[in-house]
Amino acid sequence: MHGFFCTMGGFVSEEGHPVATEKQLPAYISAIQKIKKVDIEDKSKGDTLSKGVAIAQGLWFVTQCLARVSQQLPITELEVATLAFAVLSVVIRLLWLHKPLDVQQPIVVARSEVEIDPLQEEDITPMNNSSDTFLDKLASAIDGKYKEYSPLASTSVPSLYSIEIGTEDIHWFVNFAGVCGVGSIFGGIHCAAWNALFPSMAEMWIWRISSVFIAAYPVLFMLSGAISVWADDNGIAYAVLAIFIVVGFVVYPICRLFLIILSFTTLRSLPPSAFVDVNWSNYIPHL
Repeated sequence: MHGFFCTMGGFVSEEGHPVATEKQLPAYISAIQKIKKVDIEDKSKGDTLSKGVAIAQGLWFVTQCLARVSQQLPITELEVATLAFAVLSVVIRLLWLHKPLDVQQPIVVARSEVEIDPLQEEDITPMNNSSDTFLDKLASAIDGKYKEYSPLASTSVPSLYSIEIGTEDIHWFVNFAGVCGVGSIFGGIHCAAWNALFPSMAEMWIWRISSVFIAAYPVLFMLSGAISVWADDNGIAYAVLAIFIVVGFVVYPICRLFLIILSFTTLRSLPPSAFVDVNWSNYIPHL
């Protein structure tokens, strides 16, 4: 909980600067360790019960979809699209089980007198480093590593953060593969409606193509990124990756939009079995 609260910008110095970088921690770690867990929980607007109910709702919807498949009942395209969000929502809520919710005011921590002030101007890298290209900034956002920090800027608290794992290349690849893997899972769940009943052949093929692209693009993006890092001719590989990113940024939103639209337009023509409820007595012992 202390780690979540720190990366949220919940701990601030006496000057009001967020304590959100590794360089600052030595000066404030002793004060942070004195903060009790109950004091952080008291600032959170969500408790274990509310978080548990939200997780249970997501798991219940997933269970309903699995039960319909088990009883050979059709799942509508809207339910499949919702299932993709429900699965990721349950995973995120489990990972964020100890994360404080909707904290309005930070906790002020005192700096140790024996430590050097990490907020000295010469120790702070200026923001908007012109040497970083768009791809560099994109990789930093995905990787969760921030080289720039300004305590007075609105970006003083990184929106993403990840721990160090192995060497720098391994750390980059693990985080990059994790993000791309989640994207593929999200698209792969949409492929579950591959043989669903569609009102027209055109809608069926638009759904299939869009689902496959969303599931495959993150994997191809990860492979192209790995090639650009380890390839001998980084110039050509970097150019291919740049083109791949541009094409993906154009096609990916279009495919996502198609899936959202089709989730609702296909409701106009549903098979009668789509309105049949799951027979739960098949799974629950009864007399």
